[in-house]
Amino acid sequence: MIHKATEASSRIKLRDGHTMPWIGLGVWQTPADQTAEVVQTAIEIGYRAVDTARLYKNEDGVGEGLSSHPDIFVTTKLWNDEQGYDSTLRAFDESARRLKRDVVDLYLIHWPMADKGLYVESWKALIKLREEGRIKSIGVSNFQEEHLERIIDETGEVPVINQIELHPFFQQRKLREFHKRHQIVTEAWRPLGKGAILTDSTIVKIAETYNKTPAQVILRWHLQNDIAVIPKSVRAERMKENIALFDFELKAEDLAKIDALDRVDGRMGPDPANPQF
Repeated sequence: MIHKATEASSRIKLRDGHTMPWIGLGVWQTPADQTAEVVQTAIEIGYRAVDTARLYKNEDGVGEGLSSHPDIFVTTKLWNDEQGYDSTLRAFDESARRLKRDVVDLYLIHWPMADKGLYVESWKALIKLREEGRIKSIGVSNFQEEHLERIIDETGEVPVINQIELHPFFQQRKLREFHKRHQIVTEAWRPLGKGAILTDSTIVKIAETYNKTPAQVILRWHLQNDIAVIPKSVRAERMKENIALFDFELKAEDLAKIDALDRVDGRMGPDPANPQF
């Protein structure tokens, strides 16, 4: 299923036959009035995917920035207060309108919100939208094994992707093994761990060995573990750095050193089992 990331334009083959870039620009916390310009800059640099969500309140800016680039892969997400079959259909219509897209490449359920008991109905709505040709690929975000098992068991439909918090301090190995068994692509949000990992002595030493930045080493570690990434930045120089990952390869011993940084308490974002929204 997975084709290796060998250059910035490399794409992953998804289980539904579509493909998506290994690296995308995340626009979480990008100000709405700056989003279009940031997206346009990213495209000039070489990005071929943008990840947004209704929650981010900048889908309009993404749509404006991509108005002359219909070939750029776009992901957006259903927010928690829109879950449910009919409300999901309405929410997607609004996101597609803001993005100025008749067809969205990838649509995700943002969080399972198991206490609401609506994510299966939302998943059924995503299936309908895909069958109607409104969405090319459907997936989820922040789902744990029990959530994935339930939607698969109740609908027979396996998500193409699960976008989760993942970085060297929080590697989610058990969940990644589940993904591998079901041909679900793992995509990391917060791949740089809010910047906290950039000063880790192990990462810094490895970066010096390759004459690369700590961020480049961390993102390269993701790619060599078949994990797609969506690092976020509004600065052109940082965007260039985050995509310049294909002129070096981490050796097995350095991958092992980064693997050893995994922590039981490494999660930095909300826990999907009790997200406190």
